[in-house]
Amino acid sequence: MNHDRARVCVIGLGYIGLPTAALLARVGHDVVGVDINPSAVETINQGRIHIVEPDLDAAVRDAVASGRLRATGTPEPADVYLICVPTPFHAGDSAIPQPNLDYVFAATRAIAGVVRRGNLVILESTSPVGTTEQVRERLAAEGAPVDEIAIAYCPERVLPGRVLAELVSNDRVVGGLDATATERGAEFYAAFVAGEILTTDARTAEMTKLIENSFRDVNIAFANEVSMLAERLTIDPWELIRLANHHPRVNILQPGTGVGGHCVAVDPWFIVSADPERSRLIATARHVNLAKTAWVVDKVVAAVHEARDRLGREPLVACFGLAFKPNVDDLRESPALTVATSLVARGVDVVAVEPHIAHHPALELVAADDAARRADIVALLVKHDAFTSVRFDGKAILDFCGALASSVGGHSEPKPPALATP
Repeated sequence: MNHDRARVCVIGLGYIGLPTAALLARVGHDVVGVDINPSAVETINQGRIHIVEPDLDAAVRDAVASGRLRATGTPEPADVYLICVPTPFHAGDSAIPQPNLDYVFAATRAIAGVVRRGNLVILESTSPVGTTEQVRERLAAEGAPVDEIAIAYCPERVLPGRVLAELVSNDRVVGGLDATATERGAEFYAAFVAGEILTTDARTAEMTKLIENSFRDVNIAFANEVSMLAERLTIDPWELIRLANHHPRVNILQPGTGVGGHCVAVDPWFIVSADPERSRLIATARHVNLAKTAWVVDKVVAAVHEARDRLGREPLVACFGLAFKPNVDDLRESPALTVATSLVARGVDVVAVEPHIAHHPALELVAADDAARRADIVALLVKHDAFTSVRFDGKAILDFCGALASSVGGHSEPKPPALATP
């Protein structure tokens, strides 16, 4: 295979697959992107994008205009196949969410009829340990020549909002099902990744991604737990964390409304579901972060009750931010979205402000200035840059994300998640 110009088939054109496809086209590969969403396929083939990510619009436009990127609904013959599909949970009431690999296995079946001898198949979707082996087994069951195909795992490690840059700059971990697959996978990424290419086996690569995000979840849980403890003790939690972070070996993270996104809020459960007995700390962190979101809802409801008594009518709550993190449109596992919809479910009058999406089926979306004018209570849930110029004169404010913070030293500079009155 010529790594300078290979034919690459990217399965899944979402938050990882589409930027990856555009980048691969930029460095000279001929890329076919595959997605089951006809609207996404049509949009991409017009040189436009269906998700929000800085600089992605120009990258896709240029890639399509160059003829090196096109989208379709079914896989085509290629040299390299990248599987970049979602790995959500199974629906249900299980105490421990169970990973849903249906999309991975559907992608596997879809490429089984077109993969051929000498191909390289790489799974990038975050997956439980052993998933890459299952991909091989399912390809074999579909009649693919697996003994003559290199199969590897390489998780993405990018930050939404910086995806295009970090796809190039970040180190990558590549683990094959055998030494040849590892080597070929490493060679493929080395052609466009400036970061270090770290090689291992597939199972270790799969677990690496899971523990990276579990580490982050545990540390955020500590910050969220501290914030709730401090509030109960009438201590400003943000000031407390700021002061503690002046210790040279302490760096407590910034608390918020919980933890969201498809990685940090999901990946720890892949570990816990596989071995609950040996993952008690990881499970506890998940429960702490989920409890923080419920705590935020209770705080807003308490403010609503106080305002109702004072105003003699139902107050209007404006929820600022629905995305799982600042400056993106990604609502996956978003604690802010959970807060807003939970308030509606509890009978609270809510309008929402989310500048990165056009509509939401369950919430009334309004402009930021309109929400600030109409609301009796402002709940700041996500620290979007677009909110920095909004004036909240005369409003009761609940700041859960440090949106009103000032820089006063230390590692964390947020404000307390407490009711601020004019």
